[in-house]
Amino acid sequence: MSLSEYKIQAIKLRKKGLSYSEILKNIPVAKSTLALWLHSVGLSKKQKQRLTDKKLASALRGAARKKEIRIQKTQVIFQKAAKDIKNISQRELLLIGMALYWAEGSKQKDNNISARVRFSNSDPKMIKLFLLWLNKVCGIELSDVRCDLYIHEKANSINAKSFWEKEINVPVESIYYKKSKFTKRKNIGDNYVGLVSINVKRSADLNRKISGWIESVCNYWGIV
Repeated sequence: MSLSEYKIQAIKLRKKGLSYSEILKNIPVAKSTLALWLHSVGLSKKQKQRLTDKKLASALRGAARKKEIRIQKTQVIFQKAAKDIKNISQRELLLIGMALYWAEGSKQKDNNISARVRFSNSDPKMIKLFLLWLNKVCGIELSDVRCDLYIHEKANSINAKSFWEKEINVPVESIYYKKSKFTKRKNIGDNYVGLVSINVKRSADLNRKISGWIESVCNYWGIV
C-alpha cells in the first residue's frame, strides 16, 4: 500500500472516531505524519466523548497499576525493615519511650515545677506503646492512668470515645471539645476520633526522672 493509500485509510478510520493510537495499529507511519494528515478531520460530539472516556479509562488503569506497584514495593520494604528490628531489650524500650515523651510529653517548667506525666497523641499505636512503656519501664499500672479525649465539637464524640476505650483498654474520663476555626476540615467523618491525653496520677517525680534521662542522653553526645 502506498503512502497516499495509507493517508486515505487513516482519514477513514479517524472519521469513524478512532484515536491516533488505534489508527497507528493499522497504519505504519510516524505519529507526526498521522497528525499532519488528520489535523483538519473533525469529529462528532459523540466521537469526541468516546475518545475522552477512553483517555480517562487509560489514566485510571495507569493510576491503578502505579498503586499496585507502590503497594508491592512497600511490602518488600517493610519485610526488609522487619529484619532490622528483632529483639528489643529493656534498655532500648526505655530509650524509645523517653524519646517519645521528649517529643510529645508535657515537661516541667519554671511556672509549673510539679507537672505530672502527660502524653498526648492521635496515633493509637503510639498511645499503646507509651502505655506499655509506662508499665514495663516505669512500673505504672493502668489504674494509675487517666485518659481524656480532645475532639472537635462537630465530630462524633460517642464513636471516638468507644474507639479509644476499646483500643487502649482505659476508660475515657472526660471529653473536651475544640471549636472549629475553619469551615472546611479534612479530619471529618467516623475515621476522625480526636486525640487522647494520657495523664499519670502522682507522677511529678517520674516526670523529673524522665527529664533526667533526656538530659543524660544529651550530655552523653555532647549536646548542650
